[in-house]
Amino acid sequence: MYIVCGSHIVAHHLLHRIREAMAHVGLQGAIDGRYDRWIYLAVVLLLGFVAMYFLRWLTALVMKRIAAHRGAAFVAELYKSQFIPQLLWLIPPVSVHVMLPFAFAGILLSYMQRLCSIVVVCVVVGATNRLITVLWNAFYRRSRMHDRPMKGILQIVHGVCIAVGCIVSVSVLIDRSPAVLITGLGAFAAVLMLIFKDTILGFVAGIQLAQYDMVRNDDWITIPGTIVDGIVVDVSLNTVKVRNYDNTIVMLPPYTLVSQPLQNWRGMKESGGRRIMQSVVIDMDSVQFCTDKFVAGLRRHTIVADFIDKNGIEIVNPAAQPQPIEALSTHTASTNLGLFRLYLLHYLMQHPDIQHSGYTLLVRTLQPEVNGIPLQVYCFTNTTHWESYEIIQSQLMEYILAILPLFGLYAFQNASAHDYIEQALISQGHLPDTGGE
Repeated sequence: MYIVCGSHIVAHHLLHRIREAMAHVGLQGAIDGRYDRWIYLAVVLLLGFVAMYFLRWLTALVMKRIAAHRGAAFVAELYKSQFIPQLLWLIPPVSVHVMLPFAFAGILLSYMQRLCSIVVVCVVVGATNRLITVLWNAFYRRSRMHDRPMKGILQIVHGVCIAVGCIVSVSVLIDRSPAVLITGLGAFAAVLMLIFKDTILGFVAGIQLAQYDMVRNDDWITIPGTIVDGIVVDVSLNTVKVRNYDNTIVMLPPYTLVSQPLQNWRGMKESGGRRIMQSVVIDMDSVQFCTDKFVAGLRRHTIVADFIDKNGIEIVNPAAQPQPIEALSTHTASTNLGLFRLYLLHYLMQHPDIQHSGYTLLVRTLQPEVNGIPLQVYCFTNTTHWESYEIIQSQLMEYILAILPLFGLYAFQNASAHDYIEQALISQGHLPDTGGE
C-alpha cells in the first residue's frame, strides 16, 4: 500500500512539473489538465521506446556471444538478419494499444487503436520476411539445389506475406473482415494479372530455370541476336543481371531465357577443355605431289626431316608410282598438303596445351572455295581460362602460317597495295627490291 501511494505521489508530482513546463512554453491550458491525456500518451510511448531499445541492446549482446561459438551458424545468421530487433518494434505500438483506454475513449480511441494495429501488422510482416530469409538461406546452402537461381521463389514468398499484410491492414482500417476484401479482389483479377504480368511471367520462368537447371549464377551465357555475352550476376523475380565482358550490365526479364535460344558455356567450363576450330585458306595452286626433288628440298629443313624419320612417314608420288594407297593411313602422304596435315596432327598430339585423350583432334581439309581450300584445325585446349585459351589459339595459328612455306604451301589473301606496286615494277622491267632504280 505504501509503494502504491508513493508511486501515485511521484506520478502526480511528475505530471505537475510537465504541466508547468508546457505552460511555460505558451500552452496556458496545460495547468487545467487539458493536455493530460496527451502527456500520458507521450509518456507511455517514451517508456515503450526505452524498453524496446534496452531489450534490443540486451538481445544483441547475448546473440553476439552465442554466434561467436562454433556450431552456431544459424544464430549468427539470425543476428545478421536483425530479426529480433525488428520484432522488438512491437513493444511501442502494443504498449500504446493496451494503455490507451485509460486516457482516451470514443471514436478517437477506436482510430488510435486501429493505427496501432496497423503498425503491429507492418512490424510482424517485416519480421516474418526476415525470418523466412534466414530459414531459406539455411535450407538453400544445404540442399542439392544451392547452385540454382531460386531467388525468385523467395521473392514470391515475401510478396505473399506483404500482400497478406496489406489486406489485413486495410481490413483493420475500414473495420471489415479480410475475407470481404479477398472476395472483392476476385473481380479485379484480370486487372491485377495485367498489372503484374511481368512478375507472373518472371515467377513461372524462375521455376523453369531452377527445375531444368538452365542458368546459375556465374554462368557464362550468350543469346544469339542480342548483346548478351557475359557472366550471370543475379537472377531475381523480375530481372536477370548479366555482366558482359566489356563490363556493361545487361538487364533482361527472366522469361527471355526460356523463350529464346540460350547458349550456356557451363558445360565447357566443367569439361576442362575449350574448342579451337580455326581454318587457314590454302592457295590451291601451291598444292603438288611429293616428287623426289620436293622431298629432297624438305629434308634440308631439320624440323621436317626429323618428323618424317621419327614417325615413319611414307611419302608416295602417285604420278611415279600409280599403285593404290591406303586411304585412311596416318603415316602415308602423297601431296605436300597431305604431308603438312600429318605433320600438324603429330604436332598437336605432342603440344602440352592441347587435350590428347577423350577429345576430338582433327586436321582436315574442307570443301574448296573460290579463294582456295580451307585447312581446318579442330582440337581442345587443356584450359578454359579465356586469356590462356586466346594465347594458345593465337600461337597455334601463327605457327601454322609461319611453317606453311616449308611445305611449299601458301595461304591465300587478297592483293594489297604493296602487291600492285610490285606488279607494276615487274611489268616495267624493274626488280621489285630495287625500288625502281
